[in-house]
Amino acid sequence: MLFRFVCRWRTWGPLFQAGIGLSGPEAKALTFVGSSKETRENGNFSRVERPGNRLPGERTDPYGSATYTMQILHPFAGSVQQYEQQLADADLHRPRHCPQCQSREPLTAHGFYTRTLTCLNFDGSLRVRRYLCLACRRTVSLLPEFALPYLRSSITVIALVLTARLLENKLWQAITATLLFAMTYQRGQFWVRRFRRQAESLCAALAALTNPAPAPGFVDRVLCMLAATGWIPAHRFLFAHLRNHLLGWPRSLAPRGLRAAVSAPPMPG
Repeated sequence: MLFRFVCRWRTWGPLFQAGIGLSGPEAKALTFVGSSKETRENGNFSRVERPGNRLPGERTDPYGSATYTMQILHPFAGSVQQYEQQLADADLHRPRHCPQCQSREPLTAHGFYTRTLTCLNFDGSLRVRRYLCLACRRTVSLLPEFALPYLRSSITVIALVLTARLLENKLWQAITATLLFAMTYQRGQFWVRRFRRQAESLCAALAALTNPAPAPGFVDRVLCMLAATGWIPAHRFLFAHLRNHLLGWPRSLAPRGLRAAVSAPPMPG
């Protein structure tokens, strides 16, 4: 019964409040009680990210549907469990300037959103801390360096699958046997296709970290270069300095992982 109430309240709650004239503290109190995924943590909301579900003061993207958020890397090296433990301190890795508008003011803690992650020893949800720039009203999220944007599986899992499939020429049945969780053939082929398209540009970018290895093609060469530098250090360099994605950004976010805002021409005066 409680679950049904929560689901219905999240759908009809705002209309109900507007219809009976609730506003101010009363409306806020009802919204907080009726939201099963929202809890107050350090004075902020912790919630599941979904279109149209945004926090006060947060700017939307040019389409007005999804939150306008830029992702940067969380300067943390360790396990998923250690990552979760150090999230309580909002000042620990607070950005000192805005990477979007270049404001020199420290960003304000703006709660969390949750995302799923599949790793060799972890399969579940983890929180990602968000910060708000008071100058441009846009948010910045600190993504852990063992996760790739917009992909559920960790870098370790993706590296294992791509190396076994493209460099060692293993069959898919042999690859899945080494994993501790089920994975579909279609997902692995999805990674392979995206990585093949990225191979040439990755070789050029990673030349700043290591010498290109002699290989018959770009795919084998970049896999050898990633093995020499390490997949996570390479991801850290590509993402932080070049805004490059190991498997390539989705078309809507290419080439730098940001939505392009196209302004309408001014109306004739």
